[in-house]
Amino acid sequence: MDLTDEKLKYLRLLAVKYPSIPSVCREIINLKAILNLPKGTEHFMSDIHGEYEAFYHIMNNAAGVIKEKVDMIFAERMIPRERQELCTLVYYPMEKIKLLKKQNAVTPYWYKMNLKNLTELAKFLSSKYTRSKVRKALPSEFSYIIDELLHAQQDEDNNQYVYHEKILDTIIDIDSADAFIEALSRLIKRLAVDHLHIVGDIYDRGPSADKIMDLLITHHSVDIEWGNHDILWMGAACGNEACIANVLRNNLKYNNIEILENTYAISLRSLTLFAEQTYPDMKPMDAALKAISVILFKMEGQIIMRHPEYDMVDRLLLDKIDKERGVVRIDGQEYELNDHYFPTLNVNDAYVLSSEEQHVIDDLRAAFVNSHMLRKHVCFLYEKGSTYMCYNGNLLFHGCIPMTEEGEFATMKLDGRDFKGKEYMDYAAKVARRAFFGNFSQSDIDFMWYLWCGKKSPLAGRTMKTFERTFVVDKSTYDEPKNPYYRYYQQEKYCIKILHEFGLDSSIAHIINGHTPIKVSKGESPLKANNRLIVIDGGFCRAYQKTTGIAGYTLIYNSHGMRLKAHQPFESIAKVLEENKDIESSSNFFETEAERVMVKDTDNGKEIKDTINDLELLLGAYRHGIIVTK
Repeated sequence: MDLTDEKLKYLRLLAVKYPSIPSVCREIINLKAILNLPKGTEHFMSDIHGEYEAFYHIMNNAAGVIKEKVDMIFAERMIPRERQELCTLVYYPMEKIKLLKKQNAVTPYWYKMNLKNLTELAKFLSSKYTRSKVRKALPSEFSYIIDELLHAQQDEDNNQYVYHEKILDTIIDIDSADAFIEALSRLIKRLAVDHLHIVGDIYDRGPSADKIMDLLITHHSVDIEWGNHDILWMGAACGNEACIANVLRNNLKYNNIEILENTYAISLRSLTLFAEQTYPDMKPMDAALKAISVILFKMEGQIIMRHPEYDMVDRLLLDKIDKERGVVRIDGQEYELNDHYFPTLNVNDAYVLSSEEQHVIDDLRAAFVNSHMLRKHVCFLYEKGSTYMCYNGNLLFHGCIPMTEEGEFATMKLDGRDFKGKEYMDYAAKVARRAFFGNFSQSDIDFMWYLWCGKKSPLAGRTMKTFERTFVVDKSTYDEPKNPYYRYYQQEKYCIKILHEFGLDSSIAHIINGHTPIKVSKGESPLKANNRLIVIDGGFCRAYQKTTGIAGYTLIYNSHGMRLKAHQPFESIAKVLEENKDIESSSNFFETEAERVMVKDTDNGKEIKDTINDLELLLGAYRHGIIVTK
């Protein structure tokens, strides 16, 4: 065997884990078998925007996958109502049992039948995984018992059947059935979806992004493509004052201050006191919203003036206000303001904070930077997230790949260099990490705000008109021009161009986007460019649902192909428990694989093949005496 010194060094390290010929052979056999299992189910979600109940339910029902499996297994044995009740038991086991006990519906027979049904469902879902992987997923408190039940085999004298019947009877007799049902339900939900993709925007608008983050932190396998609302909170945690002001403005606007005060321990006291003194004729929360808005536009103005490379001087509007006449000049035209009272605005130096405003923003910055819970959540966003991801041949990102009017990749000059396409996305992720973990460079921290709303931000994808929407009467100024990407992504050749830029096979790969709500009520489709691009933001956020007509798209990619799930608005968990009323979802299998996709066809499969090659080299090294077995 001809091995380089570097390869030999690696094989000696590998030999520590596999110290003998039999151990190497066992692992090669195991890995080659894994390659021929079906790929696990991937679930894609986007633009959750703090809507915890709907998100939690779709996580529990695996976007309808669990109901499909229940219908598949039990269609001949159960009527629809019984199947739906079984689904509800999987989704919310302890809550459902508690409700049924109040109705005196829980009996030893009920326990026995549901334990059997749940075991059968878990066994069906586990069939596409190795026994080792299923064991790792088993709830620790009942792992041995569940493992026994899942791997029952028919035998001539029904010994196994009797053995398993006795196990179930004992579980019921010793009052462990509730906990066992809960453990089986957890296993079923884990097996239904192998990997979860969150394609951006966990935060803002809805009230409970913190609960969503807590749930994601416990998930067994997840990645996150940062959305502009996520990067806004990340920027706030980095101490970017403009990001902090934007976070506060969003939460005041949507009346979601509980997440700030109760979860993240960020006091609004200095802001509200200042607002009440400065705007005494306004309601307290309206005054706070106006106060933070003025601070916001001043802080944004300071960043824009520090960074001419951002090319955003047209967003400097505070110095264009004529307070006496109550107008503002935008692009050479005057527009009436809906509010003429700006006591903290110095017309000669519009972007300087008053001493009182400076005190407020200093207090808020300290609160954001020192919030233990916010840091925990933001660290998770960094750990599991980035600006984009290539996964199993697909390209995932939240917003856009910035493009020019001519359909070329737009160039952004930063740090004296030009960036575009994939290189720009990589650079943006690098700077975002430096802003939080690095030496706290002001330029890096400023860039977090640019990623939130910059003209060529890949996370924003549009020119934001926050000032106009806040203070200008004429609604024609509210239009927010989108990056040309959103025109070109309708055409397959431009999607292919983007996929090539990221080194993907454009004949089979897809772009998976979030960010832009799909107006289903107006006939818009989430499938673009001959199904080469899929937009999965259908409107989780309640504020969007009148416009979109539905309550969100999610995407399922399993071994049989890809399908979109369109969800109707979620009523409540109480409705699910009392009436077994699931989210109504329709399924569109828009791409079916000619041959079932196996593990060998996935990214993980490529890694396994590399490991097999290394193990085969180690086997040869053992047999040739190059490395001595232990």
